[in-house]
Amino acid sequence: MRERKDPAAVADGLGRRLAEARRTLDDGAAEEAGTRFAALLAEIEGQGEGGEGGFAPERAAALLGLGESALETGELTDALGHFERAADLLADAPAPLRAPVLRGRAVAHYLSGELRYAVHLLETGVDELARAAPQDPDALVLLHAAAIGPYMDMGAHHRAARAAESALALAPRVSDPALLARTHRSVARTLLAQGRHAEADASLATAAELYDRLGLRTELAHCHWMRGYVRAQAGQLAGAEDELRRALLMLGETRAALYRSQVAVELADVLHRRGSSGDAAELLAGVLGDFSSERGAVHAAAAHRLLGIIAEDAHDTEAAEEHYVRALSLLERAGAAGDLADLCRLLGDLLRRGGRTEAALDAYRTGLGHRTAPGSTTLGPGRL
Repeated sequence: MRERKDPAAVADGLGRRLAEARRTLDDGAAEEAGTRFAALLAEIEGQGEGGEGGFAPERAAALLGLGESALETGELTDALGHFERAADLLADAPAPLRAPVLRGRAVAHYLSGELRYAVHLLETGVDELARAAPQDPDALVLLHAAAIGPYMDMGAHHRAARAAESALALAPRVSDPALLARTHRSVARTLLAQGRHAEADASLATAAELYDRLGLRTELAHCHWMRGYVRAQAGQLAGAEDELRRALLMLGETRAALYRSQVAVELADVLHRRGSSGDAAELLAGVLGDFSSERGAVHAAAAHRLLGIIAEDAHDTEAAEEHYVRALSLLERAGAAGDLADLCRLLGDLLRRGGRTEAALDAYRTGLGHRTAPGSTTLGPGRL
């Protein structure tokens, strides 16, 4: 007869090993972490009374870890599947316990180009947390910070600013230093949109210091990425290139494929603006195949936009128009208002210079009602 194990002891052991797998993920080894989480999930589901009906918190934690590992490696469909299974397990749990899974689902949709649905999920979660008593500041900050990126990409600057203000107001009550660092990193984008470049950079410096102290290598890479973004938007191109190259190197080491490709697009923009269009085009050619309308759609559009600008500079108007139209299709699906407005201006100007006035007006009308601001577009200004 098999010895019956104490469920509490089993749960305690699983908790320790889940924490070890989480640390592996935090160290930037997403593939190894995913393997560990998968092995733990299989073990949990293979327990006699711990199958589908037992150890639900541990199963959910393993699924959350699998989802976050898949996000890092760019497997968005797999990530979403893991998050949805975890959400089903936690359907009756208190709202704060469900917040990390909800954020994971929202991020997966955001990276897939489904900005509006990502925002819907996050706003629904914030509303539910706000009604809970007592309120959980960590859970609220987690969702507020996650909403800033989609809001900015949609052109909803005021909503992004409100989310940032809410997150900062709760920050003194946050117990997780990594979450506090993520908040500072996210808030920097709203500060940039308000023209507060020095404050944005200071916020990122605070985040980088926290990440470095905690040894969170992947998050530190994201922080360098954001510092590169801020400096690129502010026209500080040499500093932007340094930060983006550093992020690219770190993300390459952690094999965060999708994120690395996104950084490469932003680096290509900086190289182009520094006069190295050939290097920029070569970099884009190496990563364009990593994107699709369901995988990094906003950066896929940004890549086509930049290739269009490079083609225009080479007087290849046919290729430029093709790239702009492909970018337009991706952005309309995603609802990225800032990028869409900027692209419609570029396309309209191209068509107008070619004597196609009616087509140019159509392009301008498509972008009418959207406006760009620093922090609202994926890359820097197209033409001044």
